[in-house]
Amino acid sequence: MKGTNRLATIRQLLLNDKKVLVSDLSQKFSVTEETIRRDLEKLEAENFATRTYGGAVFNGEEIVSNIPFYKRAEKNFEQKQNIAIKTVQLLKNRSTISADSSSTVMETLKLLKDRNDLTIVTNSTEALRELMLSSVNILSTGGMFNKQSLSLQGTLAEQSICNYNVDTAVISCKGLDIATGITDSNEDEAKLKMRMISQATEVILLADSSKFNKKAFVHLTNLSNITTIITDKEPSEEWITYLKTNQIELIY
Repeated sequence: MKGTNRLATIRQLLLNDKKVLVSDLSQKFSVTEETIRRDLEKLEAENFATRTYGGAVFNGEEIVSNIPFYKRAEKNFEQKQNIAIKTVQLLKNRSTISADSSSTVMETLKLLKDRNDLTIVTNSTEALRELMLSSVNILSTGGMFNKQSLSLQGTLAEQSICNYNVDTAVISCKGLDIATGITDSNEDEAKLKMRMISQATEVILLADSSKFNKKAFVHLTNLSNITTIITDKEPSEEWITYLKTNQIELIY
């Protein structure tokens, strides 16, 4: 069996059984255990699986790039609201912000409806709907509409973001790792967030506690480009020390 076909079969086994063993796969495909380990390394690099001793497990919670917006919005809803309340306090004296299309950022935007002194640049179509009758000034990036994420993507959206310099970029992500940095699951979304970061004086990252020590498929940016991280509860001592050493404000 060709390597690509073998990988596809292993993916299906992980979807069905949630875990696989190197020894079983080696026998099933009549290849060496080292070959299977290389296959599992590839699946881990894609964030499809996490290798364990003797095998791998399915990253079911991490494969979220194609989950519709409203389903994602329901997940960890209370934590997202908690984060949103803290974020709004930081934005009191900001007049221009860019905002991504994540559900966590959306909870923050809902709390800014009465701000007639605020301009928001966003690729979120849900933000346009939610803030349609608000006092906030909205600038939409335009671009290709992604029905799953309710966001605008592509070259037009990226170029539009580059036209505006903002006080603060408010973004979220799929994973934070001290060694890898900040990662996301959708490459087009990651590119837009990179643009937002480059056009902002400060960058606020919203990440609930489930995102810490997680890696997603696409590298988004280094932690050094983040000004503030807002989460829902105290992270580990390792994270607290790292953020303090690197002068990244932590709010929880």
